Amino acid sequence: MLRHSRIRRAAPILTATVLIGSAPTQSSDDTLLGFTAEGSRAQRDLERRFDERLDAGNLRERLRYLTRHPNHIGSPGGKENAEWIAAQFRAWGFDTRIEEYRVLFPTPRERVVEVVSPSRVRLKLEEPTVSEDATSGVKRDRLPSYNAYSADGDVEGEVVYVNYGIPSDYDELARRGIDVRGKVVLARYGGSWRGIKPKAAAERGAIACLIYSDPRDDGYFQGDVYPEGAYRMEQGVQRGSVADMPQYPGDPLTPGVGATPEARRLDRDEAPTIMKIPVLPISYGDARPILEAMSGPVAPQAWRGALPLTYHLGPGPARVHVKLAFDWNLVPAYDVIASLEGSTYPDEWVVRGNHMDGWTFGAGDPLSGMVALMEEAKAIGELTATGWRPKRTIVFAGWDGEEPGLLGSTEWAEDHGPELRDKAVAYLNSDGNGRGFLSVEGSHQLERFVNQIGADVTDPETGVTALARVKALMAVRGAPAPTGDLTISPLGSGSDYTPFLQHLGIASLNIGYGGEGGGGSYHSIFDSFDHYTRFGDPTFEYGIMLAKTGGRATLRLAEADVLPYRFTSLSEAIDRYLGEVAELADRMRTDTERQHRLLDTRAYELAADPTETWVPPARKEPVPHLNFAPLENAADRLGDAAKAYDAELAERMEPNGVDPATARRLNELLQGMEQRLTREDGLPRRPWFRHQIYAPGFWTGYGVKTLPGVREAVEERDWGTFDLFVREIAAALDRLSDGLEEASRMLGG
Repeated sequence: MLRHSRIRRAAPILTATVLIGSAPTQSSDDTLLGFTAEGSRAQRDLERRFDERLDAGNLRERLRYLTRHPNHIGSPGGKENAEWIAAQFRAWGFDTRIEEYRVLFPTPRERVVEVVSPSRVRLKLEEPTVSEDATSGVKRDRLPSYNAYSADGDVEGEVVYVNYGIPSDYDELARRGIDVRGKVVLARYGGSWRGIKPKAAAERGAIACLIYSDPRDDGYFQGDVYPEGAYRMEQGVQRGSVADMPQYPGDPLTPGVGATPEARRLDRDEAPTIMKIPVLPISYGDARPILEAMSGPVAPQAWRGALPLTYHLGPGPARVHVKLAFDWNLVPAYDVIASLEGSTYPDEWVVRGNHMDGWTFGAGDPLSGMVALMEEAKAIGELTATGWRPKRTIVFAGWDGEEPGLLGSTEWAEDHGPELRDKAVAYLNSDGNGRGFLSVEGSHQLERFVNQIGADVTDPETGVTALARVKALMAVRGAPAPTGDLTISPLGSGSDYTPFLQHLGIASLNIGYGGEGGGGSYHSIFDSFDHYTRFGDPTFEYGIMLAKTGGRATLRLAEADVLPYRFTSLSEAIDRYLGEVAELADRMRTDTERQHRLLDTRAYELAADPTETWVPPARKEPVPHLNFAPLENAADRLGDAAKAYDAELAERMEPNGVDPATARRLNELLQGMEQRLTREDGLPRRPWFRHQIYAPGFWTGYGVKTLPGVREAVEERDWGTFDLFVREIAAALDRLSDGLEEASRMLGG
């Protein structure tokens, strides 16, 4: 599901600008975070032995096997894959089980889209069989192209082209006097997560939403189309969920609780995350006759795609009939959970996950990531045969039902919430993989940790470290030189880290490689073994890179004497976000004052000419003085507490480390640090999202909003909510400062 669509992963998240010309044999920072110098040497030796056990051929054969049939949630192939993956984990020495949940998953019963005026054209709604793609002709159990959690409907109306269909696009239409009430809107993929498009359309009175893939974004404008090249062909379609996940992910009928057989369920018409209008994805081949039949104003230049036609806004004269009907069934979600008990801290868990379900064959998304995770597990299992045992418990997870809305991971996290809050020290996620650059997003207390890992793995194409390759790319793009670690980006949503980080408050990372494979297979029938082995990662070298990166993260978290968190990075990130919100408020205040001056001037000019009529736009509400002081004071205190703890730990680890009794008490305290940044009552309008620093935006879908309680309050001019969440976020920062000050005292500071 991940928003990078395997190619949108192209922009690396680690950011900096220094080109490093050769790969060191190990990180220039020889002492690993959480380890002594001696422990660091032993850890790197363990990782060397881990690397020796990785084999790219294993990844290829697993991917071939898992992609031989459709594997969406509820499919026979999905169940077969889950059982086979579980058997592999058992063979590698893991205590393995399959946990089952019953979740709502609609599948299409009827799909009709036809242009009824000015001439009648029935759209194909079908992807073709391609001789160069062996599984493209496999139709048994295969889902057609559709958007999960669309409403049923049978409607007809004039068409309005709405560009990407995000709220600002409707503002532009309104300025041009175009209303979508009672209309069918045609939006192109991109600009935001797909579920925002029908949500925004329904709020403005549209009766249906069609979403098409324009060739400018991932078709022939970008490069040769499949099968000659990687990009989306004329009849290629991007499937995907449109559940309103910014309210909550997971099963729409069981928010906040695991979807076990005995769980209390909402009635379907009560579920707020199901769309209120019919929605369907179509190809650019099917979009073309609609766009050709439209008139009205010519679309703004930035709205125009790459089809050989003039893009008009409408409404009409094109009229479209849309008829959709779904089977709304409960289906089983099979989560594979494989654990290896720790020798020293068995009740501290490192959780490593990737999902197993695709929309069709799922080679790139997600199975290229899943086969790398399995290679990590195999190598760790082989290490245990040598007598080694991890200090902390390692839990590998293969999630089902991620594509429709993070179903498997969310239900498992909700079902096991209290135990995970007590035991999980981190969640490490991946979601597909490809050739190219290291991408990392996550909790900023893990920023130093992941920088060290990036400096310890070598890129197979360039011979420099993964970290150095990102730095070289950013240098080409002209980014400013770093003064320390490379910054990781915050997490919004779009993959299985969401329930762990944003609901339970467990420190999380999302990792992967990509950027060089071309993006036309995403969520189509061509996300296949043949496409992936031609354009994704033909040698599976980057699958091995993901295994090395994920394996190091898992092993270092499992083996560290003291959990490898560094809180100065988190404090600095919060300072940046606070500055961004203050700057946003200042900019809005200036823009509002400018608008008021212009309106007053225009009104004065027109007063001298009573014959001229003018309907002024609504005046923006003034931005009052906003009191950031409680939040600024809490952020300052956190900065001091973070620096003191980080310095105290470094000093204690330098000679001989922390004594075992202190380390045990300290780790117990550190395990719950991220949870101190959560609020039990959650965010406005969406209590499921509890984290006060990171959340997907209410109107951005996957896109992150940092300090969401105050940032969105400013954006929406909700000053009462702003005042409340300045205090709430300040309280969360103070809770974290309390914990860090206690940790410093444990260390003798």
